[in-house]
Amino acid sequence: MLRSPTAIGFYQGNPDDLEKSIKQSIPDISKHENALGAVVPHAGYIYSGRTAGRVYAALPHADTYVILGPNHTGMGSQVAVSTDVWATPLGDVYVDQDFVNMLPGNVIDCDEIAHLGEHSIEVQLPFLQYTQKDFKIVPICISNQYEETALKIGEEIMEAAQKSRKKVIIIASSDFTHYQPANIAHEKDMSVINAILDFDIHKMYSILYELNATVCGYGAIAAMLYAAKKLGASTSELLDYSTSGDATGDNSSVVGYAGIIVE
Repeated sequence: MLRSPTAIGFYQGNPDDLEKSIKQSIPDISKHENALGAVVPHAGYIYSGRTAGRVYAALPHADTYVILGPNHTGMGSQVAVSTDVWATPLGDVYVDQDFVNMLPGNVIDCDEIAHLGEHSIEVQLPFLQYTQKDFKIVPICISNQYEETALKIGEEIMEAAQKSRKKVIIIASSDFTHYQPANIAHEKDMSVINAILDFDIHKMYSILYELNATVCGYGAIAAMLYAAKKLGASTSELLDYSTSGDATGDNSSVVGYAGIIVE
């Protein structure tokens, strides 16, 4: 089935305007050719486009992009992969059905309901459409983000990636601290980010609980880190950090955004 866009408002519905906004967000930087994973924000492009753009400028071409995003609606299966065709103003994006078939299916279910009305994965697609050609996706929406579940998700992705023998990059879609003063958001976010950069998933979870850090896609990040490390990743880099206050000028209550490459 064709999945119609549901995140219009996070990005422009007119193709020309959408391409223009993405182009303005893509800097001229070198590709990280060995990238296996990334963390990218999923807010409206006017807020988080700069940070997302730096990641997509750095990502090399892959046959398949596994995109993990949090389930903000709570609908459907707790861990759900979609096999629909995803439509955006820039065209249709197809799911790598062969990769989906290689997933063991222990925790990842095939379920479209979990993706209804969810924006965290969809907002990544126009960036991929603008920067890459001839790719497919594996969209996985996660509401059960407990550490144990995240590691199982990462294990399933790793197993499928090894079987597929394709170039696979895993994208974790997540914003960071929500609705805190900018200085507090930055302090909390850097504590979480440093754990991510160290590939220390358990420490990341401990910091999230200790600081009550409102990182919405923490399970997606953990699953990406686990799979990428198993696939050979050993280094990471924070490409950009920003907040909504950078766009609005209001630093009294912001959302934090981090762009990270794992390779």
